[in-house]
Amino acid sequence: MSQFQEKLQKYAELAVKVGVNVQKGQTLVVNATIDSAELVRLIVKQAYEAGARFVKVNWSDDTVTRLRYDMAAEESFKDEPKWYAGEMTELVENGAAVLHVISSDPDLLSGVSSERLTNHQISYGKAMSKYREYQMSDKFSWSIVAVPSKAWAAKVFPNLPEDQQIDALWEAIFRTVRIDQEDTLGAWEEHIANLNAKAVYLNQKKFHKLHYVANGTDLTIELPKGHLWVAADSINEQGNTFVANLPTEEVFTAPQRNGVNGTVASTKPLSYNGNIIDNFSITFENGRIVSFKAEVGEATLKQLIDLDEGSHYLGEVALVPHGSPISQSGILFYNTLFDENASNHLAIGNAYAFTLEGGKSMTKEEQEQHGLNSSLNHVDFMVGAADMNIFGITEDGQEEQIFANGNWAI
Repeated sequence: MSQFQEKLQKYAELAVKVGVNVQKGQTLVVNATIDSAELVRLIVKQAYEAGARFVKVNWSDDTVTRLRYDMAAEESFKDEPKWYAGEMTELVENGAAVLHVISSDPDLLSGVSSERLTNHQISYGKAMSKYREYQMSDKFSWSIVAVPSKAWAAKVFPNLPEDQQIDALWEAIFRTVRIDQEDTLGAWEEHIANLNAKAVYLNQKKFHKLHYVANGTDLTIELPKGHLWVAADSINEQGNTFVANLPTEEVFTAPQRNGVNGTVASTKPLSYNGNIIDNFSITFENGRIVSFKAEVGEATLKQLIDLDEGSHYLGEVALVPHGSPISQSGILFYNTLFDENASNHLAIGNAYAFTLEGGKSMTKEEQEQHGLNSSLNHVDFMVGAADMNIFGITEDGQEEQIFANGNWAI
């Protein structure tokens, strides 16, 4: 077995045993691009070896996706994919785990009309609302891993010869998920424990709000009563742990929907709907976005914000040290799975129910009454940098610095 094959085998094992944590007798659904076939076959084998009852693979292809956006009937983008939503919802209601294997070109949908993109997102979001509710409440185990594609690798490493780009991206991905370490699963166990320790500290503090200060950023974010800081691993309805993002470096919670004020500047490009948004800033008043600007992709940013009313508010606040391994690599991945783990970030849109005490058992209306935002969207954007300082402020006004010059101060 070649060194690459050994790493790929470890990656498949990580996805199955740590990512979705497949249980005996469980169904696993794998949503994957055709570029990832080699890894997916190993994942399927690992899942069956772990005792999976059945592994269902749903394939997609960037070329087919782009052809649809270029050539399909305009009205087709308003069709809700109820058949797919019904299948996925039924599967997770019956205890299935879901693994996403992604590799899409960050510029895949560049040039597509905003009307087509928006209509698809709304129709898809409506159809998948029940599934999304289950996902945001930890009803089932799910995870995301990535595989290089030719177009994505060329975007990340444009200065390398074409025949070296995919190999370079593979090595970068392997490092971010600790495949380069001899005991990958043991390294992840230690990493999860370290992140959880930060979450425990923040939960003990019960800060009323956070104050972000950096170049272009002066932002205050209130936190709802009963908010919970969470880290790498989650617990599903059956009591089994899973890690939703591989890699992950964040500790996160939900903001108070109407408690965000000030301006925040982005620090990395955002790939949204197959388009790049870069060098942008957003201003909030009483939680709502009141103005924004972007040097690149301003029309796409407007499309993101205008998707629904909830897309004018935040649903997540996440802390990631500037000294994280992904940040220190100096690589811009043009993929949120990686770039969000190199930087403090915020998310426009829907909040996770599990970031509120008792939130998993609340109705959507009850969650909103407790300060959580609701939206068809959940889009992370990066705001952290080496000059960022963050202060936690208690309800009685006491202040503690939790980030200094981009890194943890606690």
